[in-house]
Amino acid sequence: MARIEAALARIAAASTAADDTPAAPSPKVIELINTHEKLREEVADAMRDLDVLIEQLEG
Repeated sequence: MARIEAALARIAAASTAADDTPAAPSPKVIELINTHEKLREEVADAMRDLDVLIEQLEG
């Protein structure tokens, strides 16, 4: 029983340590994040352009 309790304590400690240390994202994930941000900015620009065109057509 003592060995099981010791093992559970080690597992809990390892789990807590893993939770405290965030994993560094891989280069592929960083590339995807950067691509997503660039596309998001391009879409926002296009939406602004469309808003201007709609205002001109309505006005």
